[in-house]
Amino acid sequence: MQVPPGAVDANHHANNVEYLRWMQQAAQLHYEASGCAAATLAAGATWVVRAHRIEYLRPAFAGDQLAVWTWVTRFGQASSLRKYQVRRLPDQAILARAETDWVFVEVRTGRPCALPQVIKEAFVCLPAGQEP
Repeated sequence: MQVPPGAVDANHHANNVEYLRWMQQAAQLHYEASGCAAATLAAGATWVVRAHRIEYLRPAFAGDQLAVWTWVTRFGQASSLRKYQVRRLPDQAILARAETDWVFVEVRTGRPCALPQVIKEAFVCLPAGQEP
């Protein structure tokens, strides 16, 4: 993706909120590509965020070509930890590292519920030593 001029803030680089937006988009695309949307719907559930952590290493500027890498590192009974890297494509510089704690919740009650096995099996969890 290319950083649009509208993503740039008063500091002349991509605003912090944009990184979060890019992470959300990458997570959604990865999740949809896994085929888990149907299993989530069938379970009467959805995913909600418990926490985001972002470490900004270098700025992104308007016109920069970026890629967001994302992967799942672990599943709990009703949660998962997803990690991200935002990279500038020409030099593969890592601009940010991040992670999101996601919780699987029942839509009707808003309470955490057990992850279906089909969702856990749809992802290869990358332990710390195998992360990009």
